[in-house]
Amino acid sequence: MSSKPTFWLRCEKKEFERRSALTPTTAKKLIDAGFEIFVEKDEQRIFDDSEFEAVGCKLVENNSWPSAPTDVPIIGLKELPVSKEPLPHTHIQFAHCYKQQGGWSEVLARFHHGKGTLYDLEFLNDENGRRVAAFGFHAGFAGAAAGALALSARRQGKPLGLLSPYANETAMVDAVKEALGGSGKGVKALVIGALGRCGRGAVDLFRKIGLDEDDILKWDLAETAKGGPFSEILDVDIFVNCIYLSSKIPHFITRETAIAAGQSRQLSVVVDVSCDTTNPYNPIPIYNINTTFDKPTVAVDVGPENPPLDVISIDHLPTLLPREASEQFSSDLLPSLLTFPNRSTERVWVEAEKLFKEKLGEAAKAEGLA
Repeated sequence: MSSKPTFWLRCEKKEFERRSALTPTTAKKLIDAGFEIFVEKDEQRIFDDSEFEAVGCKLVENNSWPSAPTDVPIIGLKELPVSKEPLPHTHIQFAHCYKQQGGWSEVLARFHHGKGTLYDLEFLNDENGRRVAAFGFHAGFAGAAAGALALSARRQGKPLGLLSPYANETAMVDAVKEALGGSGKGVKALVIGALGRCGRGAVDLFRKIGLDEDDILKWDLAETAKGGPFSEILDVDIFVNCIYLSSKIPHFITRETAIAAGQSRQLSVVVDVSCDTTNPYNPIPIYNINTTFDKPTVAVDVGPENPPLDVISIDHLPTLLPREASEQFSSDLLPSLLTFPNRSTERVWVEAEKLFKEKLGEAAKAEGLA
């Protein structure tokens, strides 16, 4: 195909997903550095095919990556559709299978059978152990916005309807303010994980829609150290969970605590940006499904006599701001992508591959393949 280093940008198959791992801006920088970039045609992507073509990318048919040469790395964002087909390529993507999420071992078994490699974007870390690229800020920002829209809908006696991506941040902020009658003033919110990228995004949205600073409770490790469940969560309108879950911790809120609060409960909406839905350690065990843009909330069974309680558990919230979120993520990822041809010696890739092999071994054992 080419003696140049190459990336193949695949289309996204997840419904409503409009983000992209590469943007025309970052693709051009890779091309200028000597790479060849193939881009699958995709009407769902926020960037038009012509934007990629204009910077020198080669357009290929939608979802044609399975027939690409196996030495060409495939880059995407969200997980591949469920299948048993072996995966012989190198894939760079979020696979959501390293923390024993539902179906994790089946996903890795496909790499085992195909002898392919996975570099999971969630586990590309710099020398300080911090992720080189993350959607955290936009996830928190969009999650808080969705929470405010769900609160507005509940005040009108109904659940939140279809969520659609916004052209930009300003359009999102304006729409949320309008839904709340001009401003979010008077709304109370609690953000757990407030010091991280995601938490900062949620706090930023709440400020921009007009919440008073005293009405934005910002919790992090210090505030949660006493161990939950936390009654304070029941005394705000919106609770946004932004933590990075790595081990078992006490529950933040349970169905029992919500029911026990009875009609005095103020909490109306829980936004679980972290979305550890199928994780056995999920600290918000009041729901068990991921919600979607067309059905953004799931109702918690708190009894007919108590006020409704809705959970938002959409696992790709940043796609509500697809252009900005993609540009920010892709530009953060770019320095690592430029070093990919030296992945056998570049620390970020060496460590990611080592982790993949470790998880592959665990999956092979779980699937009886070892």
